[in-house]
Amino acid sequence: MTGRQAVAPRSTRTEKSTSSLERSGAVQSLMRALSLLDELAEKDDGMPLTALARSVGLPPSSAHRLLTTLQRKRFVRFDQATMAWRIGVQAFVVGAAFARSREVATLAMPYMRQLMEKTGETVNLYVVNGAHAICIAQVQSRQVLRAISRPGGGLPLEQSAAGKAILARMTRVQVEDILCKHASADAKRSSAGRLRKLHAELARIRARGYSLDDEQVATGLRCVAAAVLDEHGAAVAAVSIAGPTSRLTDHRLSRLAETVIASSAAVTRDFGGVERTALTLQR
Repeated sequence: MTGRQAVAPRSTRTEKSTSSLERSGAVQSLMRALSLLDELAEKDDGMPLTALARSVGLPPSSAHRLLTTLQRKRFVRFDQATMAWRIGVQAFVVGAAFARSREVATLAMPYMRQLMEKTGETVNLYVVNGAHAICIAQVQSRQVLRAISRPGGGLPLEQSAAGKAILARMTRVQVEDILCKHASADAKRSSAGRLRKLHAELARIRARGYSLDDEQVATGLRCVAAAVLDEHGAAVAAVSIAGPTSRLTDHRLSRLAETVIASSAAVTRDFGGVERTALTLQR
């Protein structure tokens, strides 16, 4: 009896240790699978197995095993014609569920539709993810020549109108923390001058209430945006109007700015947001 009692704790410890190792391996596999999804989400044309495995630092055999598991759940799909892996329909289902859970998108959509009807241009709603502004809702223009920033697509915060509108509602410390954390090596080497110019631009945006992207993201494309604020006066999103430079002329931009400011203010009001003083924002 004593021998049995002595053996039991060792057996329990072994089972716990094995269980812990299994959990650790499962977490590692999950993280690797998510890294594959992240990489494919950035590639509209998909990626061949070897290139995809190399980009996430996995052996092709390991990447293939994870991809086939994801394929069974329809998170990815294999395109036989191009021999490339692509994002699957289930990833869209999950992403759509996130978009539905964002109350700001639900509140903004009626105003975005009105804004498109009034201006005739594509209207987008962006939120922050890292150093990018991510499009979570869109109302497309009916024009043949129109701007399309696909939902789920990201734009650099410091270049895009939506990104700058959001940055302008942050403190200097918050802006620099975000941009320095995600900056490339080249950007970090020129960060002092870059940040000075950016802070000056953000001050102008705060003063006038809107931001501009004058072909900074894409040649021939202009955008004007204004922030949607929460109950603390922080930007939770930005509404933007985007269109070709042939229609978004200098003269027209001022009128479009007034309309996008009014729309973002309406969404802010419905969201329960409040304005914050410029003095607070500069700290």
